[in-house]
Amino acid sequence: PTVLLVLSIQEIHADQEKIVKISAAGQLMRCSASVDVLFLLDGSYSIGKGSFERSKHFTSKLCDALDIRPDRVRVGMIQFSSTPHLEFPLDSYATKQEVKERIKKTVFRGGSTETDLALKYILHKGFPGGRNSTVPEILIILSDGKSQGNTEIPAMQLKARSITVFAVGLKFPRWQELHALASEPAEQHVLFAGDAADAANGFYSTLTHPAICSTTSPDCKIESHPCDRKTLEAVKELAGNYVCWRGSKQQNAVRASLCPFYRWKKVFIKHPSRCFRTVCPEPCDSQPCQNGGTCVSEGLDKYSCLCPVGYGGDIHCAPKLSIDCSVDLLFLMDSSAGIMLEGFLRFKAFLKRFLQAVMGQDSPVNVGVAQYDTDVKIPIEVGQHKDVFDLMKSIEALNFSGGETQTGRALWYIAQHGFRSTPVFADVRDDLPRVVVLLTDSKSQDPVAEAAKYARDQGLFLIGIGSSFLRAELIEVTGHPKQAIIYSSPHDLLNKIPELQKRICSMDSPEGCQAQSLDLVFAVDASAGVGLENFLQLKDFVRSSSSHFSINRDVTQIALVVYGSRAHTAFTLDTHTSNSALLQAINQLPFLGGSSSAGSALLHIYGDVMTVQKGARPGVNKVVVMLTNGTGMEGAASPAQQLRNSGILVFVVVIGDAQRDVVLRVAGSPDYLVHISSYEDLQHYEDLIIERICEEAKSPVNLCKPNPCLNQGVCILGPGSYRCECHGWEGPHCESRKAPQMLRGDAPRSLVLPPDSHMQQSPRGLQHFSRAPQYTKKH
Repeated sequence: PTVLLVLSIQEIHADQEKIVKISAAGQLMRCSASVDVLFLLDGSYSIGKGSFERSKHFTSKLCDALDIRPDRVRVGMIQFSSTPHLEFPLDSYATKQEVKERIKKTVFRGGSTETDLALKYILHKGFPGGRNSTVPEILIILSDGKSQGNTEIPAMQLKARSITVFAVGLKFPRWQELHALASEPAEQHVLFAGDAADAANGFYSTLTHPAICSTTSPDCKIESHPCDRKTLEAVKELAGNYVCWRGSKQQNAVRASLCPFYRWKKVFIKHPSRCFRTVCPEPCDSQPCQNGGTCVSEGLDKYSCLCPVGYGGDIHCAPKLSIDCSVDLLFLMDSSAGIMLEGFLRFKAFLKRFLQAVMGQDSPVNVGVAQYDTDVKIPIEVGQHKDVFDLMKSIEALNFSGGETQTGRALWYIAQHGFRSTPVFADVRDDLPRVVVLLTDSKSQDPVAEAAKYARDQGLFLIGIGSSFLRAELIEVTGHPKQAIIYSSPHDLLNKIPELQKRICSMDSPEGCQAQSLDLVFAVDASAGVGLENFLQLKDFVRSSSSHFSINRDVTQIALVVYGSRAHTAFTLDTHTSNSALLQAINQLPFLGGSSSAGSALLHIYGDVMTVQKGARPGVNKVVVMLTNGTGMEGAASPAQQLRNSGILVFVVVIGDAQRDVVLRVAGSPDYLVHISSYEDLQHYEDLIIERICEEAKSPVNLCKPNPCLNQGVCILGPGSYRCECHGWEGPHCESRKAPQMLRGDAPRSLVLPPDSHMQQSPRGLQHFSRAPQYTKKH
C-alpha cells in the first residue's frame, strides 16, 4: 500500500518498502570528492531562534554525509539577516568534528531578511577560503524564502558562474521563491529541513547524478516520488454582509446599508512536486523468512522474522514444534456440504501447516488422512508417506465432495478400517498408539455417542477440533473436554497448532501434577456482581480443580481466599493436610456480596497468605488463581506485579464480559489469562488451567527470590541451598531477636526494663516466600 512519509509540511508518497530502503541508504551516504560547500544560513527575525537552531541541526546532519578533509570536501558558513556575516571560511577546519563543533557554537543574530545582499556578497567576494573555482562549488541556502529584496538577478548570476545552488526550506517556506533561487532542475535542488535525514538523502542523490560524488553502492539507485510541499499563507475571505451607516446627500443625515466584511485566515496551500531519493537494497529483499514469516529490516545488514504459530525453530522460521512420541496418526476431515468448500480448504491449509511445523526427517509419527460426508474414504493410508514433501502433495490433491455430515458412520468405519497392523516378524505385530484427529465444523446428522465409544474401546485416542457451537458434540466424541480443541474464528484455527501437538502426545500423561511441590491459592470473587448462583459454580470449579492435586505438607498445599470489597481467608496453606479435609472446607465457603476489589484481595494474599507464618514453603513454586467476573480490577495491576516480582504467578480466569486490556494488565501476559464466555462453560476449561498450573510447578526455582530471610536478613545462595545473614536477629531465617550481651562483672545481672516496656520475643514479620527450598512446618 502507498504510505505518506510526513516530513512536517512536506509529504513524500511512497510505499513502506521504499521508505525503509531510503532510510537504509541514509546510513551509507558519504560524499568523497574535491568540492567546496558553503552554507548560507538565514538568521533573520522572520526565521526566529527555534528555526535557526533547526537549520544548524540540518547543517550538522549534512556534514555527516560529507568526507570533510583539506584535500576533499571543505565547508564554510555565512549567516545573513540585515547584513551578511562570515561565520567561518572554507579553509578554517580540517576535520568533520571541528566543523560540527563550530556550527554548534553559531549564535542567532536577528534582523531583516536581506537574502539579495548575501548573494551579492558571494558574487563580490567568492567562496571565502575556497579553491578559486578549481573544484566544484556548492552553495546551500537555508531560508524561508521571504526575502525583502529582489533575489532573482543575483541568483541567476551565481548559477551562471557554474555554482550549484541548493535551496532548503525552513519553517513555512515560500516554495516559489526557493525554486527561483535553486539550480535547475529545481525539483532536485529544493529540499526541506524539517526532516534532516530525508533532506540529506535528497542532497546526496542530486550530487551523485552528475557524478560530483560517487554512488554509495552499485546496487543503490535514484528513484523519484511524488511530493506535496505545503506553505502557510494568509487568505482573504468574505465574512458576510453586515449593517453599516453611510452618509446621505441630505445635510446632517445618515442611512443604514449592508456592507461586506472580510477576514484573513491562514491556510495550507499545496505545491505538487517530485522528490528524488537514493534507494538501496536491504536484507529483506532476498525474502530470507520461510514458511510464511514476515521479514522486518533492522538496518543495513540485520533483519528479523515474525514467524507464524508453529514456526521459529531458527531465525528464518524453521518449524519449532515436533511430535516426539511414536504414534499412528489419522486425520479425519469433514468434507460434507455442512462445512462448504471454504471450510474444507481451511482444514486442508491447517493440516498442511501443522504437519510442516511438527514433522521432520526422522519423525516417529506415521500420518494418514481420511475424509467423509455420506461415505468414508482413506486417500492417504497411515504411514504411506515418509517424506513430508510427498505428503504435502497428496494433501493438496484432496478434493471436496459434499454430502451429508455423517460423523457417527465415519467413526465406525475408522475404528474398523483406519489402521493396519504391520508385522515385524511372522507372529509379532508392532502396534503403535493410535490417535484420530477429527476436523469438523458442522453438526453430525447421525448419532455419534455409540460410534465414538466403540472407537475408544478399540484403543483409539480421539481428539476433536471445531468451532464453539460444536463443543458439546466434540466432548461427546472424545469422551473428555480436554480433548476437544475449540477455535473462535477461522483465523484462530492456526493458533491451535501448539495445543494439538500437546494433545497428541498426552494420551498417557497423568492428570494434575501429583509429584510436583506447589503452594496454590485460589482467590474467588464472592461479590454481588457475581451473584450467589454463579458463586456456587465457582465453588464447584475450585472443588473439582483441587482433586487433581495430592494435598499434603510435602507436595501440594492449597489456600483459599474469598473477596468482595474486603478479602477473607477461608483457610491458609498449612490448614489442611488431606484431600478429604480440603474438599469439606471448600463446601463451607461463605458468599460475601457487596462490591468487588480484586486489588485488596491480591494485597491480602501477598501480605497475609503467601507468608512463612501461614505455611508458605521456601523452594516451592507458588501460583495464585483468581476467579472473577472482571469487575473491581482497576487497582489490581500493581499488587499483581508485586506478586510476580516475588516469583509468584498470577493466573486470571475471567467469566463474562470484561475489558480485556484491564484484566490483561493484572495477568501480566496473555499466557496467564483465560477468558470464558459463561459460568456454564467454566468446567470445559478446568483441564487447560490445571495443565498451565502444572507447567509452572515444574519451572526452576530461585532459592533467594523472594528473600526467605525475615527482619531484613540477607539471603546468600549456596550450592543447592541458601543461608540467611542476620543483623540483630538470629535463627535459620532471622526469626528471633538476638539476646542482649552480658554486662561485665563476675556474675550476670538481670536486665531491668521500665515497667511500661516489653520485649518482643518472636516478631511476626510479613516476609513472603515463593521459590526457595522445600520446607515443612516442623522446621
